[in-house]
Amino acid sequence: MTEKQIFDTPDGVESVIEPMDETGYLAPVGFEDQLFNELGDVTERHDRLMFAPGPERRVFWAQNVWRNPVRIAIPSIKGAAKILKFNQRNWAMFKFDHFSRAKLIEANLPHVSAKRQIFGEPAPTAPLGSWTLIDPDTIIASADCSSPWKNGEIEFEEDKVTPPNRAYLKLWEAFTRLGVGPQTGDRTMDLGGSPGGWTWVLHEFGTDVISIDKARLDANIAKLPRVDFRQESAFGLNPEEVGYIDWLCSDVICYPDRLYQLVNQWMDAAMATNFICTIKLQGDTDYSAITQFADIPGSKVVHLYNNKHELTWLKVPGVTDQD
Repeated sequence: MTEKQIFDTPDGVESVIEPMDETGYLAPVGFEDQLFNELGDVTERHDRLMFAPGPERRVFWAQNVWRNPVRIAIPSIKGAAKILKFNQRNWAMFKFDHFSRAKLIEANLPHVSAKRQIFGEPAPTAPLGSWTLIDPDTIIASADCSSPWKNGEIEFEEDKVTPPNRAYLKLWEAFTRLGVGPQTGDRTMDLGGSPGGWTWVLHEFGTDVISIDKARLDANIAKLPRVDFRQESAFGLNPEEVGYIDWLCSDVICYPDRLYQLVNQWMDAAMATNFICTIKLQGDTDYSAITQFADIPGSKVVHLYNNKHELTWLKVPGVTDQD
């Protein structure tokens, strides 16, 4: 749709639908400034939801991307729901204003399950559109969004007993988003392993895990049968001496430039294939430091829902080079 149109549903509901020639980007909670600054030319903003001209861009601080959004003049609460349902079954509301009216529209739409993601189960595959009520008579909606989860919020059914901290959720999310993970018998590495959340995740796949940190692992993680804990610096490792690693994972605390040098050392040595690495950030966001990761062929940088002031670099051949 390239021009403003008058839309009629089979029930006779009439509405004006206007393409926006923009793309919507939803910032993670608390990182609105990062997304606003990254986009640079925001033309319209509704709380965390920002619109910028043109098709989808490579951005790092978007939790969900609204492609080809349209502005809909709604005739009524039920009329709004009918228009959305006519285009697609499943819709997720982004609520920021006009709460009561928005909830009434939502109540007239098919229910979208809010159950938590079970780790090990695939990501949802049903198309999920997003919409928001920007004033009592106007909706902005996108039937094509980047995330299959409502507003990009990946809430897991957590294990609150075994892992020693909640950092494991980042690795769960990364594997779930990728749709692939280690295989039994793979050789994996966890850099910055203490206290052991990521080491535990890798071990649960049936892999042999080399866990590296100057600080010790949680005792329950250290005694797992396929965990080889080495109390040393991740930056002192010689890839050729360590040997080939199927999955190199890093949640180590360091400046982005130092991590960049580390992963390049492993790539240049051809001693690791798949990478999942947290890019830790301090103070103002250094976009040049982030971009150098994103420019590595066959990789991408994302803000995971379970990230804090950090981003995640993913390089998995056959997956990240197709996005």
